[in-house]
Amino acid sequence: MEITLGILGADGRMGAAVIQAIADRDDVELGAALTAPNTAALGQDAGILAGVGALGVSLTSDMKSGLKACDVLIDFSAPRAVINAATVLSAADYSGKCKAIVSGTTGFTVSEDDIFEGACKTIALLRAGNFSPGVTALSVLVELATEKLGTDWDVEVLEMHHRHKVDAPSGTALLLGEAAAKGRGVELSEAQVLSRVGMTGERKAGDIGFAVLRGGGVIGRHDVKLATEREMITLSHDAFDRSVFARGAVSAAVWTAKQKPGLYTMRDVLGF
Repeated sequence: MEITLGILGADGRMGAAVIQAIADRDDVELGAALTAPNTAALGQDAGILAGVGALGVSLTSDMKSGLKACDVLIDFSAPRAVINAATVLSAADYSGKCKAIVSGTTGFTVSEDDIFEGACKTIALLRAGNFSPGVTALSVLVELATEKLGTDWDVEVLEMHHRHKVDAPSGTALLLGEAAAKGRGVELSEAQVLSRVGMTGERKAGDIGFAVLRGGGVIGRHDVKLATEREMITLSHDAFDRSVFARGAVSAAVWTAKQKPGLYTMRDVLGF
């Protein structure tokens, strides 16, 4: 049986890539293409906008009707938009078809995180800073390395993305930082150093540092460096095509469609 997917942020770069990934598979179909109320693309065919030909699904800002037309909502939008979707799905009087969200949106505040993840009591919610299987494997390696090597090894996360990216550090960089913190048994919020400017003093033992580069058309490059005074390990991932994230998101949506309410990650999807 085909699984019907909806896209929140359908007119964005990742939205188009997800629609292309859906078109390449026989076990899924596009049921809803959601976007902001003020976008110029409203009413246009989502498939034509994504370059795969007409699919008979027009871009809409009507959240309730969109959620009635899909089994799983894939989200690459903004915190406020996906929180709105989660609120609709979690409402006591909700009776639509959609029962799950797969979200790649980042940049949530702490309070927004709490509201969003609260939805997992009634829906299957999968959150990922990155849907690449390679990045998921990298996070596992980072956690293992930091667990075994200890705080004598300094940890620095370096990332580079295209000039159009609006958030920093990237969701992937934070995902890798979380993996390092988990390996050390600490909270990332207590160990992270997101920037260094001026006379910062010596590096503190146990810090997890971040450095951000932006430029050109780089899809995504992430390095996690573990260093002592005598040696250094670099664990890296390069993305060469945005489709790797879109294909991962679609595979995650197919998996999530079969799950009970709860909070999931790509590690669950891949069995790590």
